Amino acid sequence: MTDDVLLDVKNIALSFGGVRALKDVSFSVKKGEVFSIIGPNGAGKTSMLNCISGRYQPNEGQIIYKGKEMIGLKPNQRCELGMGRTFQNLALFNHMTVLENIMVGRHHQLKNNALSGSLYWFTGAQKEELAHRREVEEIIDFLEITHIRKSVAGTLSYGLRKRVELARAVALKPDMILLDEPMAGMNLEEKEDMARYVIDLNEEWGMTVIMIEHDMGVVMDISNRVMVLDFGKKIAMGTPEEVMANPYVKSAYLGEEIELDQDDLNAEANA
Repeated sequence: MTDDVLLDVKNIALSFGGVRALKDVSFSVKKGEVFSIIGPNGAGKTSMLNCISGRYQPNEGQIIYKGKEMIGLKPNQRCELGMGRTFQNLALFNHMTVLENIMVGRHHQLKNNALSGSLYWFTGAQKEELAHRREVEEIIDFLEITHIRKSVAGTLSYGLRKRVELARAVALKPDMILLDEPMAGMNLEEKEDMARYVIDLNEEWGMTVIMIEHDMGVVMDISNRVMVLDFGKKIAMGTPEEVMANPYVKSAYLGEEIELDQDDLNAEANA
């Protein structure tokens, strides 16, 4: 693995009973990239993110992050190594405020334990909490959600809840953030805002981004490279322009009838 490669995924296979969700998928992500994973519904995109983040343990293959093997590590251990994650279906604590939800994202950086935290005024716990609050307030300001910071998460609109979930993932201060359909269900204005936040996280905050997204306009505009999955297999990878011109991608998305050349597919899979 070269120095500029942050994540190296090798020959990942994942099965659920007799169903093969991922079949020998390999790719790498460079530091500072916006790397998008696209494909039809059921192609294995979320399964791949779940393998990277530790929700699923693949049956075969390797996942190397920062030069360290991830297979066998729990999700919280991967967070400690600098991985953040949002989910396709919202996973907020709906009874908690926006501020409280985002503070949850700082939990792995808290140094005080239950014992020292009980002596709040004497062990530095107060000073530590204030430092984390300052970090959270910076994120709230960045994502323009100051006006809802004290609102209960469950009372917010869908678009705002998606933004709060992004804020919680950013609160981890990850080197790499995994975004599972961050713009799903949003109107045009909300999508434009979210795309701007993703670009700023990448360019200004220095986060490497791996994103699943169905909006091809967004993918084309903000991605450095794109990987396409279909029925659990990688069928194409390259720049957005290269991928959208690929006949196998057109076949997967548009149902165009083409004669599939197995040698070409194998070449794509090994790219």
